[in-house]
Amino acid sequence: MSTNPERFWFGRQSVTPQEKTRKVEGVFSNVAAKYDLMNDVMSGGVHRIWKDRLIRAIRPRDAQAFLDVAGGTGDIAFRLHKATQGTAAITVCDINPAMLEVGQDRAFNRGITNLTWVEGNAEKLPFADESFDVYTIAFGLRNVTHIDHALSEAHRVLKRGGRFFCLEFSKVEEYGIRKLYDAFSFHVIPRMGELIAQDRDSYQYLVESIRAFPDQETLKSRMLDAGFAKASYTNLTFGVAAIHEGWKL
Repeated sequence: MSTNPERFWFGRQSVTPQEKTRKVEGVFSNVAAKYDLMNDVMSGGVHRIWKDRLIRAIRPRDAQAFLDVAGGTGDIAFRLHKATQGTAAITVCDINPAMLEVGQDRAFNRGITNLTWVEGNAEKLPFADESFDVYTIAFGLRNVTHIDHALSEAHRVLKRGGRFFCLEFSKVEEYGIRKLYDAFSFHVIPRMGELIAQDRDSYQYLVESIRAFPDQETLKSRMLDAGFAKASYTNLTFGVAAIHEGWKL
Protein backbone atom coordinates (compact mmCIF):
# COMPACT_ATOMS: atom_id res chain seq x y z
CA MET A 1 0.00 0.00 0.00
CA SER A 2 1.45 3.37 -1.03
CA THR A 3 2.35 5.85 1.73
CA ASN A 4 2.92 8.73 -0.69
CA PRO A 5 0.87 11.83 0.22
CA GLU A 6 -1.94 12.90 -2.09
CA ARG A 7 -0.69 15.45 -4.64
CA PHE A 8 -2.53 18.21 -6.49
CA TRP A 9 -1.62 20.85 -9.04
CA PHE A 10 -1.16 24.52 -8.30
CA GLY A 11 -0.64 25.69 -11.85
CA ARG A 12 2.23 23.48 -12.94
CA GLN A 13 3.53 22.81 -9.43
CA SER A 14 2.80 19.52 -7.69
CA VAL A 15 1.62 20.33 -4.15
CA THR A 16 -0.23 18.77 -1.23
CA PRO A 17 -3.94 19.56 -0.78
CA GLN A 18 -3.12 21.84 2.14
CA GLU A 19 -0.49 23.70 0.12
CA LYS A 20 -2.90 24.21 -2.79
CA THR A 21 -5.62 25.64 -0.55
CA ARG A 22 -3.13 27.99 1.10
CA LYS A 23 -1.53 29.09 -2.16
CA VAL A 24 -4.89 29.75 -3.87
CA GLU A 25 -6.02 31.83 -0.90
CA GLY A 26 -2.78 33.80 -1.21
CA VAL A 27 -3.40 34.44 -4.90
CA PHE A 28 -6.82 35.93 -4.31
CA SER A 29 -5.67 37.94 -1.31
CA ASN A 30 -3.05 39.47 -3.61
CA VAL A 31 -5.38 40.24 -6.53
CA ALA A 32 -8.62 41.16 -4.69
CA ALA A 33 -8.28 44.93 -5.11
CA LYS A 34 -7.67 44.69 -8.87
CA TYR A 35 -9.63 41.51 -9.58
CA ASP A 36 -12.58 43.09 -11.40
CA LEU A 37 -10.39 45.52 -13.34
CA MET A 38 -8.17 42.68 -14.50
CA ASN A 39 -11.21 40.66 -15.59
CA ASP A 40 -12.21 43.53 -17.86
CA VAL A 41 -8.70 43.97 -19.25
CA MET A 42 -7.99 40.27 -19.79
CA SER A 43 -11.29 39.50 -21.51
CA GLY A 44 -11.91 42.82 -23.22
CA GLY A 45 -15.12 42.97 -21.19
CA VAL A 46 -16.40 39.66 -22.60
CA HIS A 47 -16.67 38.19 -19.09
CA ARG A 48 -19.61 40.56 -18.55
CA ILE A 49 -21.42 39.05 -21.55
CA TRP A 50 -20.76 35.54 -20.23
CA LYS A 51 -22.12 36.45 -16.79
CA ASP A 52 -25.22 38.03 -18.32
CA ARG A 53 -25.70 34.84 -20.33
CA LEU A 54 -25.49 32.85 -17.09
CA ILE A 55 -28.24 34.94 -15.51
CA ARG A 56 -30.48 34.43 -18.55
CA ALA A 57 -29.91 30.68 -18.26
CA ILE A 58 -30.92 30.74 -14.59
CA ARG A 59 -34.10 32.78 -15.15
CA PRO A 60 -34.10 33.99 -11.53
CA ARG A 61 -37.34 34.36 -9.61
CA ASP A 62 -37.78 36.48 -6.51
CA ALA A 63 -39.17 33.59 -4.46
CA GLN A 64 -35.97 31.58 -4.87
CA ALA A 65 -33.03 31.36 -2.46
CA PHE A 66 -29.66 31.76 -4.19
CA LEU A 67 -26.16 30.74 -3.12
CA ASP A 68 -23.22 32.17 -5.05
CA VAL A 69 -20.00 30.37 -4.10
CA ALA A 70 -16.54 31.85 -4.72
CA GLY A 71 -18.39 35.05 -5.60
CA GLY A 72 -16.63 37.39 -3.21
CA THR A 73 -16.59 40.55 -5.32
CA GLY A 74 -20.32 40.25 -5.98
CA ASP A 75 -20.54 40.20 -9.79
CA ILE A 76 -23.05 37.34 -9.95
CA ALA A 77 -24.91 38.35 -6.79
CA PHE A 78 -25.47 41.88 -8.08
CA ARG A 79 -26.90 40.50 -11.32
CA LEU A 80 -29.21 38.16 -9.42
CA HIS A 81 -30.26 41.07 -7.22
CA LYS A 82 -31.12 43.18 -10.25
CA ALA A 83 -32.93 40.34 -12.04
CA THR A 84 -35.18 39.79 -9.01
CA GLN A 85 -35.77 43.51 -8.34
CA GLY A 86 -33.80 43.24 -5.14
CA THR A 87 -36.29 40.93 -3.42
CA ALA A 88 -34.65 37.49 -3.58
CA ALA A 89 -32.64 35.95 -0.75
CA ILE A 90 -29.04 35.92 -2.02
CA THR A 91 -26.05 34.57 -0.09
CA VAL A 92 -22.46 35.09 -1.22
CA CYS A 93 -19.93 32.58 0.12
CA ASP A 94 -16.18 32.89 -0.42
CA ILE A 95 -13.18 31.39 1.33
CA ASN A 96 -11.20 34.61 1.02
CA PRO A 97 -12.03 37.53 3.37
CA ALA A 98 -10.23 40.04 1.12
CA MET A 99 -12.51 39.18 -1.80
CA LEU A 100 -15.58 39.42 0.45
CA GLU A 101 -14.45 42.82 1.66
CA VAL A 102 -14.24 44.07 -1.93
CA GLY A 103 -17.73 42.73 -2.62
CA GLN A 104 -19.22 44.32 0.49
CA ASP A 105 -17.65 47.66 -0.41
CA ARG A 106 -19.10 47.42 -3.91
CA ALA A 107 -22.53 46.56 -2.51
CA PHE A 108 -22.39 49.56 -0.16
CA ASN A 109 -21.49 51.84 -3.06
CA ARG A 110 -24.51 50.51 -4.99
CA GLY A 111 -26.85 50.94 -2.04
CA ILE A 112 -27.45 47.17 -1.84
CA THR A 113 -27.93 46.17 1.78
CA ASN A 114 -29.84 42.88 1.73
CA LEU A 115 -27.17 40.44 0.55
CA THR A 116 -25.73 37.92 3.02
CA TRP A 117 -21.93 37.56 3.02
CA VAL A 118 -20.41 34.38 4.48
CA GLU A 119 -16.79 33.25 4.71
CA GLY A 120 -16.68 29.56 3.88
CA ASN A 121 -15.03 26.78 1.91
CA ALA A 122 -16.81 25.32 -1.15
CA GLU A 123 -15.67 21.86 -0.02
CA LYS A 124 -17.41 22.17 3.37
CA LEU A 125 -20.18 24.72 3.13
CA PRO A 126 -21.51 26.19 6.39
CA PHE A 127 -25.16 25.68 5.41
CA ALA A 128 -27.82 23.11 6.22
CA ASP A 129 -28.98 20.45 3.78
CA GLU A 130 -31.52 21.58 1.15
CA SER A 131 -31.19 25.31 1.91
CA PHE A 132 -31.10 26.82 -1.59
CA ASP A 133 -32.99 26.72 -4.87
CA VAL A 134 -30.05 27.78 -7.06
CA TYR A 135 -26.29 27.34 -6.56
CA THR A 136 -23.90 29.32 -8.75
CA ILE A 137 -20.12 29.33 -8.99
CA ALA A 138 -18.41 31.51 -11.60
CA PHE A 139 -14.71 31.14 -12.32
CA GLY A 140 -14.18 29.54 -8.94
CA LEU A 141 -14.49 25.78 -9.30
CA ARG A 142 -11.06 25.39 -10.91
CA ASN A 143 -9.46 26.91 -7.80
CA VAL A 144 -11.06 24.39 -5.44
CA THR A 145 -8.65 21.76 -4.15
CA HIS A 146 -11.10 18.83 -4.29
CA ILE A 147 -13.55 19.56 -7.11
CA ASP A 148 -15.64 16.46 -6.41
CA HIS A 149 -16.08 17.48 -2.76
CA ALA A 150 -17.35 20.89 -3.90
CA LEU A 151 -19.80 19.27 -6.33
CA SER A 152 -21.09 16.98 -3.59
CA GLU A 153 -21.53 19.95 -1.25
CA ALA A 154 -23.41 21.84 -3.95
CA HIS A 155 -25.75 18.88 -4.31
CA ARG A 156 -26.20 18.64 -0.53
CA VAL A 157 -27.24 22.27 0.06
CA LEU A 158 -29.66 22.38 -2.88
CA LYS A 159 -33.34 21.67 -2.37
CA ARG A 160 -35.05 18.97 -4.39
CA GLY A 161 -35.70 20.48 -7.78
CA GLY A 162 -32.81 22.90 -7.25
CA ARG A 163 -30.30 23.74 -9.95
CA PHE A 164 -26.52 23.95 -10.07
CA PHE A 165 -24.77 26.38 -12.43
CA CYS A 166 -21.05 26.65 -13.05
CA LEU A 167 -19.53 29.28 -15.34
CA GLU A 168 -15.91 28.40 -15.93
CA PHE A 169 -13.10 28.61 -18.43
CA SER A 170 -13.04 25.47 -20.52
CA LYS A 171 -11.40 23.82 -23.53
CA VAL A 172 -11.27 25.41 -26.99
CA GLU A 173 -11.66 22.65 -29.56
CA GLU A 174 -10.81 24.43 -32.83
CA TYR A 175 -7.03 24.16 -33.34
CA GLY A 176 -6.32 27.58 -34.82
CA ILE A 177 -8.35 29.47 -32.24
CA ARG A 178 -6.82 27.38 -29.47
CA LYS A 179 -3.29 28.29 -30.58
CA LEU A 180 -4.11 32.01 -30.61
CA TYR A 181 -5.83 31.75 -27.24
CA ASP A 182 -2.85 29.91 -25.71
CA ALA A 183 -0.42 32.50 -27.02
CA PHE A 184 -2.50 35.33 -25.55
CA SER A 185 -2.98 33.51 -22.25
CA PHE A 186 0.62 32.57 -21.56
CA HIS A 187 2.41 35.58 -23.01
CA VAL A 188 0.02 38.51 -22.53
CA ILE A 189 -2.08 37.87 -19.41
CA PRO A 190 0.84 37.45 -16.96
CA ARG A 191 2.37 40.63 -18.38
CA MET A 192 -0.95 42.43 -17.82
CA GLY A 193 -0.95 41.19 -14.25
CA GLU A 194 2.53 42.56 -13.76
CA LEU A 195 1.69 45.98 -15.21
CA ILE A 196 -1.80 46.52 -13.78
CA ALA A 197 -1.90 44.49 -10.56
CA GLN A 198 1.86 44.39 -9.91
CA ASP A 199 1.53 40.64 -9.59
CA ARG A 200 2.74 38.50 -12.48
CA ASP A 201 2.94 35.25 -10.53
CA SER A 202 -0.74 35.21 -9.51
CA TYR A 203 -1.89 35.68 -13.09
CA GLN A 204 0.57 33.09 -14.32
CA TYR A 205 -1.11 30.68 -11.90
CA LEU A 206 -4.60 31.69 -13.07
CA VAL A 207 -3.67 30.92 -16.68
CA GLU A 208 -2.13 27.59 -15.75
CA SER A 209 -5.17 26.67 -13.62
CA ILE A 210 -7.41 27.04 -16.69
CA ARG A 211 -5.36 24.48 -18.59
CA ALA A 212 -5.47 22.05 -15.66
CA PHE A 213 -9.26 22.22 -15.31
CA PRO A 214 -11.38 19.30 -16.60
CA ASP A 215 -12.80 19.66 -20.10
CA GLN A 216 -16.51 19.98 -20.75
CA GLU A 217 -17.35 16.28 -20.98
CA THR A 218 -15.21 15.35 -17.98
CA LEU A 219 -16.84 17.94 -15.75
CA LYS A 220 -20.27 16.83 -16.95
CA SER A 221 -19.41 13.26 -15.96
CA ARG A 222 -18.21 14.37 -12.52
CA MET A 223 -21.44 16.30 -11.99
CA LEU A 224 -23.39 13.11 -12.70
CA ASP A 225 -21.16 11.22 -10.26
CA ALA A 226 -21.99 13.83 -7.60
CA GLY A 227 -25.68 13.05 -8.01
CA PHE A 228 -26.83 15.74 -10.42
CA ALA A 229 -29.36 14.84 -13.11
CA LYS A 230 -29.79 16.26 -16.59
CA ALA A 231 -26.17 17.52 -16.58
CA SER A 232 -25.39 19.64 -19.63
CA TYR A 233 -23.16 22.44 -20.83
CA THR A 234 -23.22 25.34 -23.25
CA ASN A 235 -19.98 26.55 -24.82
CA LEU A 236 -19.31 30.29 -24.93
CA THR A 237 -16.88 31.99 -27.36
CA PHE A 238 -15.69 28.77 -29.06
CA GLY A 239 -15.36 26.99 -25.69
CA VAL A 240 -13.14 29.57 -24.03
CA ALA A 241 -15.76 29.35 -21.29
CA ALA A 242 -18.78 27.13 -20.68
CA ILE A 243 -21.92 27.15 -18.56
CA HIS A 244 -22.56 23.81 -16.86
CA GLU A 245 -26.00 23.04 -15.46
CA GLY A 246 -27.41 20.19 -13.39
CA TRP A 247 -30.54 19.41 -11.37
CA LYS A 248 -31.06 17.89 -7.95
CA LEU A 249 -34.07 15.64 -8.43
